[in-house]
Amino acid sequence: MKLHNILCLSLFILLLTACGSKKRVALPSDFKGPKELSRIYGVRITSSDNIYLYNAGAQWLGTPHRLGGNTRKGVDCSGLVVILYRQVYGKKLARSSADIWKQNCRKVGRGKLKEGDLVFFRTDGKRTKTPNHVGIYLKNGRFIHTSTSRGVTVSSLSEPYYTRTWLMGGRVR
Repeated sequence: MKLHNILCLSLFILLLTACGSKKRVALPSDFKGPKELSRIYGVRITSSDNIYLYNAGAQWLGTPHRLGGNTRKGVDCSGLVVILYRQVYGKKLARSSADIWKQNCRKVGRGKLKEGDLVFFRTDGKRTKTPNHVGIYLKNGRFIHTSTSRGVTVSSLSEPYYTRTWLMGGRVR
């Protein structure tokens, strides 16, 4: 009977210590720290920011725009968002900006945007409320997206073009 109690107590202690241990994950060799990421993005990035989001995005900066693309040879706006969301958050999103909005988001006001929220625009001049462009909000009014002229880049929501074409912010459910 005593042996059984000792075994149960040992198993219990083992489970408690295992739950408290921290897994160490090997970082990729091209993983950048807050200082280098701050230089790349033009905003101060600290350890309280999602360093994984900024690192994943940095790997795509400069990738050319390609409609329907989802590789480093070329990617469109929703392709970039889908890839980054899967890599950083482990979430699967719809493939078009309109479907991402309809299927994966709830509306969030421009003043309530948080890191990782999505920003939606209508850039084709039509007056519908259906987005045709999407990016990922970073911080300080900046977002990462794929521009048809500049490829994957970081822009400011206060730029006149994005102020004029703004539709809504979305928080992924």
